[in-house]
Amino acid sequence: MKTALVALFLVLPLTSASAAPLHYPETREVEQKDTFHGVSVADPYRWLETDVRQSAEVRSWVEAENRLSSAYLASVPEHRAIQDRLTQLWTYERRDFPGRLGNAYFFERNDGHHNLPVLYLQRSLLDEPEVLLDPNTWSKDGTVTLSATAPSPDGQYLAYGVSVGGSDWRTYHVLDVASRKVLPDEIQWSKFCCLSWTGDNQGFFYTRMPEPAKGTEFQGRAQDEKIYYHRLGTPQSADALTFEQADHPDWILSSDITDDGRYLVLGLRREGKAFRFLYRDLRDPYAGFAVLVPDFDNQYFLPLGNDGPIFYFRTDYQAPRGRILAIDLRQPGKDHWKEIVPEAKQALRGATLAGNLLVARYLEDALSSLRIFTLDGKHVRDLEAPGVGNLSGVIGRPGDNEAFYAFSSFNQPTSIYRYDLVSGHSTLFFQPKVDFDTAAYDVKRVFYPSKDGTRVPMFLAFRKGLKLDGSHPTLLTAYGGFNVAQAPGFAPAFAAWLEQGGVVVLACLRGGGEYGEDWHQAGMLLKKQNVFDDFIAAAEWLIANRYTRPSKLAAWGASNGGLLVGAVLNQRPDLFGAALPAVGVMDMLRYHLFTMGTLWTSEYGTVDDAAQFKALYAYSPYHNVKTGTRYPPTLITTGDTDDRVVPGHSFKYAARLQRAQTGDAPVLIRIATLAGHGGADSTTGQIAELADQWAFLVKNLGMAWKASQAP
Repeated sequence: MKTALVALFLVLPLTSASAAPLHYPETREVEQKDTFHGVSVADPYRWLETDVRQSAEVRSWVEAENRLSSAYLASVPEHRAIQDRLTQLWTYERRDFPGRLGNAYFFERNDGHHNLPVLYLQRSLLDEPEVLLDPNTWSKDGTVTLSATAPSPDGQYLAYGVSVGGSDWRTYHVLDVASRKVLPDEIQWSKFCCLSWTGDNQGFFYTRMPEPAKGTEFQGRAQDEKIYYHRLGTPQSADALTFEQADHPDWILSSDITDDGRYLVLGLRREGKAFRFLYRDLRDPYAGFAVLVPDFDNQYFLPLGNDGPIFYFRTDYQAPRGRILAIDLRQPGKDHWKEIVPEAKQALRGATLAGNLLVARYLEDALSSLRIFTLDGKHVRDLEAPGVGNLSGVIGRPGDNEAFYAFSSFNQPTSIYRYDLVSGHSTLFFQPKVDFDTAAYDVKRVFYPSKDGTRVPMFLAFRKGLKLDGSHPTLLTAYGGFNVAQAPGFAPAFAAWLEQGGVVVLACLRGGGEYGEDWHQAGMLLKKQNVFDDFIAAAEWLIANRYTRPSKLAAWGASNGGLLVGAVLNQRPDLFGAALPAVGVMDMLRYHLFTMGTLWTSEYGTVDDAAQFKALYAYSPYHNVKTGTRYPPTLITTGDTDDRVVPGHSFKYAARLQRAQTGDAPVLIRIATLAGHGGADSTTGQIAELADQWAFLVKNLGMAWKASQAP
């Protein structure tokens, strides 16, 4: 492979009338070209795909880029005040949902002063919580984290996953709850899910992948996943192989054991889209796996639960907005499937079997509510949200008389409620106390027309009495993909932005799940451009309605949302005053070659199909950067341990954007060390990244940041 005759770190001066010129590292270019369906495509920064741990050249490039961005961000006068206020806002008690550990509860809690949340045990809701696990003692910098918990049915043991540096890889350990001793059992090379205890509390089934070759841990394709059984007190090498799909190595597996301990249920996932389900009767030592759901034509979610041989599923089978079906193992054929909760005009986004009731979560124009049904589908009652926000996370068990749910909004920190399934009465279980005047801000939902006239919902948060004069710094964010429904939620970073007179906006684009599968399909594959059109139309609506103007408008998105921001900047660089694309999928021609990328092909398509290649090539952020364009100030963020969307996406995109940029607007990349797809796991790491992002926006949107806005 020939390389361009340029030195790696020659500097390229950029002139600026208002600031000292930036000097970008001159990134080496290679003469790499690929041909797809007769089209030759250049990839001059292919070498930046190499894992930073495996290449001194990539490592040097990362260090040079970080020196540049760090110096720039540190020079922002307001940076210290921003970081201080974010730290103040983050210093509040936060809790996760309580789960059951035998007859007790367990939950994660951060008192506001810890770097990582601590896992607690609570004997009853009236008792004081006891510390079970404190990940803050596992590393000094908060890079070793608790990533999964799975209690045994009797509550004697707790299996827990440990992840390092934000990686999706996890290692499982087992805690004896009574003695707080960690047993010798150790399970390595598991990713995402799953671990399920058997009813005798003596072992569990789990998913794992083969140990990757050295140097490929964070970039190699995730494949050949298998399910094993581990018996307590034995080494992992002795675990029994339970299931594999050798003829389909790219399929991803999930496993779960029903609450009655009788059935092991396996989910087979192809291209990230749909499930086929198998089951095995654990009471029969000679039983093999039988088919429960036979095909991949529709989306089926893990069973809500079972009543003996009757299983309850949420699915979009013959119901694009979702419904609940019952499948009887004694007559599992589709002709015998029974509809329990029919499709409604609202989108069914979740359901839980709790207390012999079905608690279903619906979205109507992106606002959520709960509806409760009996197991035969009789409607019992409804539960409406207490405001413009998001009802989420219904947690319960079939034998309980209680369930828990949460409510949150841009101006309301996440509060947890206990719901009495018998009386239908809700009581506040936990409400945070935040150093933020929640009553000073409004949250509202509006609708706007997209390019083709499609009506799109959008949420806005702002200080009460906001004057619509086009002067307000506005943060526009969205996701638009994978059937993910977006909803307003509280974040200290948003609170800080609102305090400074800013506007926070969340657009619910096509490609998401706000209106069911039809809405999702309207923004995927060959229709992905609809997502970008929806985002552009949101920006235009905000400008036309005088919330902001282009020089005050920032675009922010992560992962698929980072792809969204990158694509929109290429198509409408004039529309934004700044951009924050985070951990984005930026090379749409090669995304499927790394880690979990093959799971996304049903969403994006691949270069193997001529029509899909044409669509991908038309919007791929990396490939559509145009030399000579005046791009808005852009701060790209990623982590060097992101093994979901590998950082090479952001590296290549940053190099190309820096080379193409015309004018003095900065194009920077911030690469976090030992951080994964969700950024830093520690509180200090999250605050540091957001302080940098907000400082970048303050400087480039011309915000006047006041040192303290505490009420």
